[in-house]
Amino acid sequence: MRVQLLGPLLISCADRQMRVSARKPRQILALLLLKHSRAVPMAALTEELWGGHAPKTARASVQLYVFQLRKNLAEVTGRSMDAVSSEMLRTARGGYEFVGDLSRFDLRAFHRLERSGTAAIADGDLVTAVQDFREALSLWRGPALADVEPGPGIRAEAAGLEQSRSTMLNHRIELDLRLGRHREILAELTDLAMHDRFHEDLHAQLMIALYRSGHRTGALEVFHRLHKNMVRRFGLDPSPQLHRYYHAVLTSDSELDRMPVLQLPGEVRVRLP
Repeated sequence: MRVQLLGPLLISCADRQMRVSARKPRQILALLLLKHSRAVPMAALTEELWGGHAPKTARASVQLYVFQLRKNLAEVTGRSMDAVSSEMLRTARGGYEFVGDLSRFDLRAFHRLERSGTAAIADGDLVTAVQDFREALSLWRGPALADVEPGPGIRAEAAGLEQSRSTMLNHRIELDLRLGRHREILAELTDLAMHDRFHEDLHAQLMIALYRSGHRTGALEVFHRLHKNMVRRFGLDPSPQLHRYYHAVLTSDSELDRMPVLQLPGEVRVRLP
């Protein structure tokens, strides 16, 4: 069975796809998958569906939704309702849990590659680290659970996943820069900076990639554009750290060939003099 959360919610088995169109069952399914192998109490499920305004029939409604999900899972997997109830979507400790071997679960694969890439950085193997991070990021097909209307639990989990994705992307770019791949990532960096006009680390990475690619004037223009946007929107200058990168580009400082922008997992923070 294949389970995908990093984008629209999809569950499929062979050529069959599980379809859960009703909003509340989809919310329950999404939350149980996010908490895979951990029991989700009935109170958390009712909070997810109704916030602080659960009706008196909330428990019975959740039980009905879970029955419907079990039926859907039985249909898509070809297993019996008893097997689904005991081996997949189980009743547990006053709530429910989704268990079973999800070897094709994109969220699990993402976290596995995240751990593997971080371990490779600690071992000094930046090539393997960037490969792991690239593979992990390729699992994303859009915003996490893009077609699920979130309650408080899903909203918090999805926000955490999006932050992990953003952090990994920044680290992957940093790894590419350290491996001398500034030309290969220049178009990607330019596009990212256009969509996130106030992300200082991203603009610093773009400045360095441009400078190392022989586009010193372009690197200076990146700083000036960011400065203009920040003053106009927030009335603030870019950080002292970004000013240091700007000065280094302005003076063609040879240290730009080695300057890091981001601290990678496990590293001691490196600051510019």
